[in-house]
Amino acid sequence: MLKIVVDATPVEPKPSGVGFYVANLISSLDALQAQEKFQLEIAYQPGFKNWLLGKLALPNCLDSYSNIHLLPIPVRVSDLLLTSTQVSNLLLDYSQNYFEKCFNYPSILHGTNYSVYPCNNSFKVMNIYDLTFIKYPNYIDSVVKTYTKRVKRCLQWTDLVLTISESSKKDIIEYLQVPPEKIYVTPLASRYNIDYLSWQNIPILEKQVNYDFSKPYLLFVSTIEPRKNINTIITAFNFLKQKYKIDHQLILIGKKGWNYEPIFAAIESSYWKHEIHHLDYLSDELVALFYSKADVFVYPSHYEGFGLPVLEAMTLGAPVISANTSSIPEVTGDAAILIDPNEPIELAEAVLKIISDSQLSQELINKGKERAKLFSWERTAKETLKAYKSLI
Repeated sequence: MLKIVVDATPVEPKPSGVGFYVANLISSLDALQAQEKFQLEIAYQPGFKNWLLGKLALPNCLDSYSNIHLLPIPVRVSDLLLTSTQVSNLLLDYSQNYFEKCFNYPSILHGTNYSVYPCNNSFKVMNIYDLTFIKYPNYIDSVVKTYTKRVKRCLQWTDLVLTISESSKKDIIEYLQVPPEKIYVTPLASRYNIDYLSWQNIPILEKQVNYDFSKPYLLFVSTIEPRKNINTIITAFNFLKQKYKIDHQLILIGKKGWNYEPIFAAIESSYWKHEIHHLDYLSDELVALFYSKADVFVYPSHYEGFGLPVLEAMTLGAPVISANTSSIPEVTGDAAILIDPNEPIELAEAVLKIISDSQLSQELINKGKERAKLFSWERTAKETLKAYKSLI
């Protein structure tokens, strides 16, 4: 029987980013086991601080799996080993012994976060989500800058690369010289379905957040960092306020990421700063509420491996304006207005077009919901399983 080990290390108590993908992939693969006749097992490594403190508990969302094994070294140490040619033999011996002991040589070893162990007796699969760290080093922090060396090292023994869009696949071929036949695209899916809010008590949700929903708004959802091009949103908002006197507020939902200070400086210098609202981490239910009530969702990101917030917005009925670059057109199809992310006036004019034309707005909502139906975590899991089986 096909035995698959998936690395769940990126999963955190409140999964986001890579952890969100891994948690959903594991759940969906788990549901396919009996039907597809394979065995799924899970590996997990503690973070360095938790390891030092002896805190080795798993995130709650992984507690329900009985087939999970804790790797005894912290992820920071193994990352160092994966980038060092001097200790590669040590790592090889360690991983061979460990996976033989715990998993009895799995058929597939799936590294989910830009790395995979060099275990000779298993096929190695590695996720590379995007190449921000190579293409746009000015948009990343010092930790992500270390990815290049680690990824290139792991590619020496990787049998198959998984990525999340054709755009990322093209980048991986161009910048890392990986043969096209060694790369599988397994698109992501939304955390929501189209009916997500139908069983929520909307009035109670509205009272849980400090915002007056009688005021119309433009919405952005993602990490507050330079790559997301939020300053262009602010410039467009200022232009719309000044020239067209629009009634709308601007809401930015997301954690502060790397180099967020210039973004908040731009907000502070805006004449309409009191109509720009930053909301930090919110529950899934509250984020869904904001998506569903937005007059426009704006996402002019410079570069995306996939662009999950765009799919979420379409799923929950927000008209979308996004960048015409990287993976975004793959996600939206013809269900959004796509603009040059370097042109704030183009963004502003697209916003004005939507808020001035209810027929256009409804057309984008309808197209977005239909487009969103093409993406599901079951589809992601089946495409991933297809990729695994291509190696056997």
